[in-house]
Amino acid sequence: MYLNRYTLNTYTPGAPYWQQLLWYIIGSTLVQSRFTPSICKVWILRRFGAQVGQGVRIKPGVRVKFPWRLVLGNFVWIGEDAWLDNLATITVESHVCISQGVYLCTGNHDWSDPHFQLKTAPIVIQQGSWIAARSLIGPGVVVGQGAILTLGSVAGRSLEPMTIYAGNPAQSIKRRKISEMTLSIPEAERSVHAATIEASLLNNL
Repeated sequence: MYLNRYTLNTYTPGAPYWQQLLWYIIGSTLVQSRFTPSICKVWILRRFGAQVGQGVRIKPGVRVKFPWRLVLGNFVWIGEDAWLDNLATITVESHVCISQGVYLCTGNHDWSDPHFQLKTAPIVIQQGSWIAARSLIGPGVVVGQGAILTLGSVAGRSLEPMTIYAGNPAQSIKRRKISEMTLSIPEAERSVHAATIEASLLNNL
């Protein structure tokens, strides 16, 4: 391959140059800082275009490539020194734990191309999942609802819901069972909503 001929081809960072510059000089520094409170990091990410829900906790040392390509649901935890390398969009749904030192990689290179061209694909981590410390998730991976990727594992392919994975490459080892959670979050919300409607109808009889 000929790296002197490498180009970004049609890829763009998705934001004007001035916004990228402000992010690298100010925003990224403050978000990665070990002195900036989590609530301030959330505010900064939103100002730079990230979609961030309520109750999100961001620990020290977290790196975000492009905040305008980041979607975080409610009550997401991101542990120390996690790296969200979001050349493409990273979507983390509600109630997801991303532990210390996790690397989410949305970029790759075409090894069959003599110019080693860049390839990108989004990552989606569905609700209730846990990405354990030092794990790695590659481009295009969808982590199914409630799945677990255990310590130091590498996921290059999508993970099935409510399944525990381990190893490099990550392999299914067993189903995840949560004894105290009989309903998924959407089902529970629908049940509460239905009960409210039923109570309202009874009151009107």
